[in-house]
Amino acid sequence: MNRDLFIRNRKKILDQMENDSIFLIFNREKEESIVNQRYDLDRNYFYATGILEFGDILVLCKLNNKETEFIYSHPYDAFRAKWHGANFSKEEITEISGIKDVRYLELYNDHLNRLLGSVKTVYLDMPTTELSTLPTENEALASKILAKKPWLNIKNGREFFVKARMVKEPEELAEMRKAIEITNKGIQAILSNIRPMYEYQLESYFDQAIKFNGANGYAFPTIAASGKNSTCLHYSYNNCMAKDGDLILFDLGASCNMYCADISRTFPINGKFTERQKQIYNIVLSCQQHVFENARPGLTTRDLNRLVVEFYERELTKIGLIKEPAEVSKYYYHGVSHHIGLECHDLSDTSPLKPGCVISNEPGLYIAEEGIGIRIEDDVLITDNGAEWLSPQIIKTVDDIEAFIAKNRK
Repeated sequence: MNRDLFIRNRKKILDQMENDSIFLIFNREKEESIVNQRYDLDRNYFYATGILEFGDILVLCKLNNKETEFIYSHPYDAFRAKWHGANFSKEEITEISGIKDVRYLELYNDHLNRLLGSVKTVYLDMPTTELSTLPTENEALASKILAKKPWLNIKNGREFFVKARMVKEPEELAEMRKAIEITNKGIQAILSNIRPMYEYQLESYFDQAIKFNGANGYAFPTIAASGKNSTCLHYSYNNCMAKDGDLILFDLGASCNMYCADISRTFPINGKFTERQKQIYNIVLSCQQHVFENARPGLTTRDLNRLVVEFYERELTKIGLIKEPAEVSKYYYHGVSHHIGLECHDLSDTSPLKPGCVISNEPGLYIAEEGIGIRIEDDVLITDNGAEWLSPQIIKTVDDIEAFIAKNRK
């Protein structure tokens, strides 16, 4: 990815900071970093630097209306290089991030003490937590700074990342489109092999295909839920037999350079929908189209979800599944949209959608008494006047699904 993106990203954060302030952003070391580095990296740190390395610290400064930035990183360590891989050199960090002032971590504490003598406000990246939970490392650091320098203002800078990350840059959208296309290849691999077998066996075709086609990893653990399992929203076992006559619901996505795809599809194990499955499926598909046609700047994700509920109130009454509007919640019990980006559920707030936001469009119906769970999810870009499908190439009509399986199943 081009370092100009990360330069612009940092500028978005600096523009929101008060004068005479600093923002300390950590990508803290983690024990499991040997095997799980990409999954556990701090997304805000990556957003601001592009650096895939644990233990580094980014310092953004706005002093006397002058903006400066520093990265503190590990010096070369031969033992670390043998066991974990060599860390980035100063030159590599500058090339990736565009930050020219790169220093070793041993200098960080002295520099921080000097900075704290010159600022009025210190920003830390702190998620919202309950009072009953143990303090996070950044909350502990805030307490430590206030104990030593009680005249400073400690503020949470996470809202800066929320506002910045909700609107995607062209380079970010390009990575998301790549992730979606790789996800499509994985879905095609599933459909080319779909038949009665264990859920994890069908999942394995997706795993191989996305890795073969260049995915850096998974956007999240795959859901492969067949039969009655499909009515559990976050089913995670993927260990039951997918039976002839059942549907299987997949919620899955590849990641490309840390950016995520988030797609859900529901398929017939034997290649053919029953009439009842087809009826429910087409209601969900029509609902998804209804949401898409109404998505536009100025609406919130809650507004879109109200459209789903109102749609189901009408359609489920027509087929006799419900008698009262309140009964919709028995068969639809999640939201239709969330933001997508560096995380499957990306940082967001409840503010109205803006051009450049990427959201999911994922209505579903879950009829436990019939063992039918259907969710159809695509990724949608909010544009100036409406919305754009980001995943139109991933088939989803009944006819297209049945025809693809008939033609391509091995």
